[in-house]
Formats: sequence, structure tokens, C-alpha cells
Amino acid sequence: MKKWVYLLLFLFTFPTAAVAVEDDIEISGLVIDRTLTRFGKDFGFYYSGYWRDLTFTQGFNVTLYETVFPQAGTQLTLEVNGKAIYRTHFGRRANPVKERAEQAILLTIDHIAQIKANAVTGELASAEDGY
Repeated sequence: MKKWVYLLLFLFTFPTAAVAVEDDIEISGLVIDRTLTRFGKDFGFYYSGYWRDLTFTQGFNVTLYETVFPQAGTQLTLEVNGKAIYRTHFGRRANPVKERAEQAILLTIDHIAQIKANAVTGELASAEDGY
């Protein structure tokens, strides 16, 4: 009798575990804004606007980090899938935030294109390339 109970219990739980693995949802193409100051928020606003216009962002997540240095400004770091590809410094006075966001999106496009090219050719990027 115990064998039948264990067998039925095993049969009823096994298919649901297999279905749960197949139904996992992956979210990508996000810009995660972890900035603190007005300069960082403005940079994130412009950058995410450019990011939305790109059509090949599936599989890539961007994170914006900001480190505040009192009386010196802030350092903003942009990471794509956990790899830092862009750093900039904003002083305490007005800075060209939109131009830096444009520069960052161009570097991001270059980085993503390099990753996709390496995937197509089957080669791994070397550390010397900076990717």
C-alpha cells in the first residue's frame, strides 16, 4: 500500500516540476537606474530614451550606478550585463548631460555589436580588446 502511495505522489509531483522549469520567464532589455542625483537622473532619462529606440536589446540589461563625492561631484558607471563599459564624471555645476548620454549609447551599441559578432563567429573576446 505504501508503495502505491509513494508512486502516486511521485507521479503527481514530477510533471508539475517539469512544467515549472519550462514556464520560467526571463526579463531583459531593461535599464536599471540606481542613480542618486539630478545629473544621474537626467542621464538615465536621456539614455533610456535612446535605449528604447534600439531594436536589438533582447538579452541585455543595462544598470546605471552613481557614486557621490562630496564637493567633487559624482561618478556615473554604466554596466551591460554586469560589465562596466562606460564611466563619466559630473561636476557640481551644469554639465552636458545629454551629450554624455549620446556618447554612452554609442559605446553601448558598439559593445553589443561586438558581443553579437563574437557569438556569430564563435570566437571569445579577449581581455586585450576591452570587451
